[in-house]
Amino acid sequence: MTFVVVENCIKCKYTDCVEVCPVDCFHEGPNYLVIDPDECIDCTLCEPECPAEAILSEDDLPEDQMHFLELNAELSREWPVITEHKEPPADAEDWDGKPNKLELLER
Repeated sequence: MTFVVVENCIKCKYTDCVEVCPVDCFHEGPNYLVIDPDECIDCTLCEPECPAEAILSEDDLPEDQMHFLELNAELSREWPVITEHKEPPADAEDWDGKPNKLELLER
């Protein structure tokens, strides 16, 4: 099992989660983070750290978010690892909770 970064992270991109990850499985894109499912050890440390509640267990993914499992796997092969906290975008709070953000994902 793995944890998955879901849609609400897009344009919020809080990085509180990356500092607690013991295996450095987070990867950073322009406006989104992903978890490498091959590296994730299911330690659960990242999930409560996300202010946007955008990290879910694979087993708890709602049906409409299932495609994010494959998206995390795909993008973690392309994007660099992130291990240190960074300031979120200035408008992160404005984007938190907005629906239908997948089309805004920057690769």
